[in-house]
Amino acid sequence: MPDHIVTAFTDELEHLSANLLRMGGLAESMIMDASRAVATFDLELAREVIKRDRAIDELEVEAEKAIIRLIALRHPMAGDLRAVLGAMKLAGDIERIGDLCKNIAKRCLELNGDENRAAVKGIERMSRAVSHQLQMALDCYLRQDIEAAKTVLDMDDDIDDHYTSLFRETLTYMMEDPRQIGSNTHLIFMAKNLERIGDHATNIAKAVYYMVTGEATTGAKVESRLADDEGEQR
Repeated sequence: MPDHIVTAFTDELEHLSANLLRMGGLAESMIMDASRAVATFDLELAREVIKRDRAIDELEVEAEKAIIRLIALRHPMAGDLRAVLGAMKLAGDIERIGDLCKNIAKRCLELNGDENRAAVKGIERMSRAVSHQLQMALDCYLRQDIEAAKTVLDMDDDIDDHYTSLFRETLTYMMEDPRQIGSNTHLIFMAKNLERIGDHATNIAKAVYYMVTGEATTGAKVESRLADDEGEQR
C-alpha cells in the first residue's frame, strides 16, 4: 500500500484500539462497582451500573462501524487483517462482560441486605480476581504481549476454583437454613456471572495470541456463550 494509505490505516486502527481499551476500562469499573453494590447493599450504585452498560453498548456499535470501514476501504491482509478481526472479537467479549455486570447489579436489587456474609465476601474476592484478569488481558492487548496472554489463560483455573468453592459453601448454607434459599440463589448466579466474565477475559487473551502469532491457542474453555443461565437482556 502507498505510504499515505498505510498511515491512514495505522491511525484508524490505533483509534479503534483506544476505543476498545476505553470499553475495557468501563467494564473493569462495572465489575468492581457491581461487587461493591452487593457488599454494601447500595441499590443506587447497582442502578448506576445497570445504566452504565449502555455506554459499553454504544462503544461496541462504534467499534463495529470502524471495523467494517477498515475492511471495506483498506482491504487489510495477513497481520493487519488479524488485528482487525481480533478487534472485532474483543469488542464482542467486552460488550458481553458489560451485560454480565449488569446482570449482577440487577440481582443486587433483589437482595434484602441480610444475606450470607461469607458468600458476599466470596463475591468480593472473586470480583477482584476477575477484574485483575481482565486488566491483564487488556494490558496484553495494548502491548501485544503473548507471554502475558499465556498468563491470563493460566488464571482461568483459579477463577473456576473461586466459583466452585463459593457454590459449594453457599449451597451448604442454603441446606442448613432453607429460609435463605431465595436470596442466596441470587448470590450463586452472581458468582456464575463472574465466572463467565473470566471466560471472556480468557477469550481476549486468546484473541491477542492469535493476532500476534497467527496461531490458535490450545486449552481453556473460552468460546462466548450467547445464551447462559441469566437469559441476557440488552
